[in-house]
Amino acid sequence: MSRQVFFLSLLTLSISACSSMNNKQALGDFDYADKPEAKPLTIPQGLDKPAEQKEFYVTNNVNHDGPVGKDMDIRAPTLVLPIAASSRVVEESSISTIWFDKVLEDRELLAFIEKVVLQKLEKDGVGHTTVDEDIEVTLSKVLEGATSLKETSISREGIKTLIIESDWYHDEVEAGWLFTEIESATSLRFRYQLVAKPHGRSVSLTVSMVDYMRTDKRGGSKVIDPIDKQRAEKNMLNSIVSLVDYNYRVQQRENRLMRSNQKLVNIGKNPEEEHAYVVEMAADKLWENMPVFFEKHGFTITDLNEEKRIYFVDFVKPETSVWDAIWGDDIPVIDVNDAHYQFVLAPLDDKNEQTAVTIYNADGEPLPIETLERIFPVMETGLSFRNVF
Repeated sequence: MSRQVFFLSLLTLSISACSSMNNKQALGDFDYADKPEAKPLTIPQGLDKPAEQKEFYVTNNVNHDGPVGKDMDIRAPTLVLPIAASSRVVEESSISTIWFDKVLEDRELLAFIEKVVLQKLEKDGVGHTTVDEDIEVTLSKVLEGATSLKETSISREGIKTLIIESDWYHDEVEAGWLFTEIESATSLRFRYQLVAKPHGRSVSLTVSMVDYMRTDKRGGSKVIDPIDKQRAEKNMLNSIVSLVDYNYRVQQRENRLMRSNQKLVNIGKNPEEEHAYVVEMAADKLWENMPVFFEKHGFTITDLNEEKRIYFVDFVKPETSVWDAIWGDDIPVIDVNDAHYQFVLAPLDDKNEQTAVTIYNADGEPLPIETLERIFPVMETGLSFRNVF
């Protein structure tokens, strides 16, 4: 039993030691901080002064009033991380600011970043308010990205700005093992300032702490260490930047799915009122990509007329085997006879956004609507180039 009590005591000591560890301080003792300064070497009269090595010489021209020993904060500086696409930081700036350049052409950048900030607050379960302060803004500071504005929803010389302030973030630290109690409570409030350049393709986001309160056994305080303040601001900014990057990826995925599910090929008529496939693609681009379609579906190009956009092809139905299906190499086969065909491309509108693809047989007759409908599933996928790009 005594051995169990001994081990339990060691465990308790180790837990209390971990909980009381200060990550701001270096490990070890700080006896060096109390050592008196060594006196200069005194050379007796009549003796030569020994040679001095300057390689490791430390100048006395330093800040003697700075922190020493336990008061020294050894934590590495916090950096703003521009991990989102087309984001950048202001060089040599201590302000927690990052700039975003436009990535999604179909989204207004200022509204997009604002939505992400509100999403961050909602995710954290923290409310927000919109500040209504009107102060002057200089164009030069905004363009340099070095301003710390306090205005909201106002416009000066084409610059759009927006200010959002959060409600309180609360963080409590509990101490103890069997019986816990709140050792300290910290509360923070942040300001999120967005500034859009006149062209709207660049938006800066600045995060600043506007209120602070800490309560522990020693009492309450509204004064925060400057390093802790900067770390809190940059950590908050980095969390928003990562959320911007996540939203970029979600939107880009939705755009890709929308394009992949979009019906780009339909059955219609060409300018001569003959039945044809209508492809949502410019005639020039479709002409350049048609060889890819032919190669994948058993057509061999025998001749072409680039001026009239005509491909002369031979069709031989590709041979497939059970192994192709097993290994996933089988390609849908177009159900037409082995023969000579012509693929004629013709633009259908002035904007050149739609192209008619008319297929003629060896006799120069367009394929009937029944044939076009029968082979449509394969032609739709092939002419959409869905499995290629």
